[in-house]
Amino acid sequence: MRRGSVVVAGVLGVLVLAGCRVDGVAGAGVSGEAKAPGSVATPAPARSSPARTSPAPTRPAPVSPAPARTSPAPRTTTSRPSTPPPATAPALPRKGQRTSDVRALQARLWSLGFFRQQPTGFFGDVTAQALAAFQRDRGLGASGVLDAATWARLRAAGPAPTKAALYPETTLPPTRPDPRCLTGRALCVSKKSRTLAWMVDGRVVSVMDVRFGSAYTPTRDGTFKVYWKSRDHVSTIYHTPMPYALFFSGGQAVHYSPDFAARGYAGASHGCVNVRDKAKVAALFDTVRTGDKVIVY
Repeated sequence: MRRGSVVVAGVLGVLVLAGCRVDGVAGAGVSGEAKAPGSVATPAPARSSPARTSPAPTRPAPVSPAPARTSPAPRTTTSRPSTPPPATAPALPRKGQRTSDVRALQARLWSLGFFRQQPTGFFGDVTAQALAAFQRDRGLGASGVLDAATWARLRAAGPAPTKAALYPETTLPPTRPDPRCLTGRALCVSKKSRTLAWMVDGRVVSVMDVRFGSAYTPTRDGTFKVYWKSRDHVSTIYHTPMPYALFFSGGQAVHYSPDFAARGYAGASHGCVNVRDKAKVAALFDTVRTGDKVIVY
């Protein structure tokens, strides 16, 4: 035996006496575990010594981004009252207002003869006085304030005002009617305001612009009666059309004038009362009766 082999055998013997064993695989690592005598050891798998590294930090669970803040939805109640609340009555026109409702109020008072000028839409002293006069006439007091009872009486007194009544085309408001116009059925013709007011029992039903004869062919003043109605009349003297003619004094009549509608007050009649608004005089022609008064002043 060679010397090198003796040395190896001696080393192995020392290791056996120390209780350690060498794996049968050359170059294998040494197990540090002691085995009980007589037990058969199961060869341990080869381990590779990992490099020491710091333990990986524990990753936190992903956090969902917080939703954008929104205003909380208003709370709604599911309970409903057993009976619905009463409907609120619409506000009535009052003094100091300028509205279309005030214009409608004035038009109603105008048609009844209590408001003596064109509807303006402004509730001032004149409107309050006209309203008080209506209230006094109907036994409602005379406050000049439009309340529910007064409004109901006004609505019952006549139909809703038309557009022509709300926005009359008269150039000037009618003046206070002549006392002769305050009774019965009367065509009240004012040369001062250049208006014709159709009145029944003292109340104004409609008002329209009129013009008169020239200085050479003046329209006669006085109290007359309608003695003849001619819807499609043509003058036998001047050969001009005189639609819706209401004759009251000889050849003088109230009638529609297309020349007045086109030229206004730049012209004049031959003594007749020319009416500018064809629709109004047509309605007047259908309403006026033979024998109705005509007051020219």
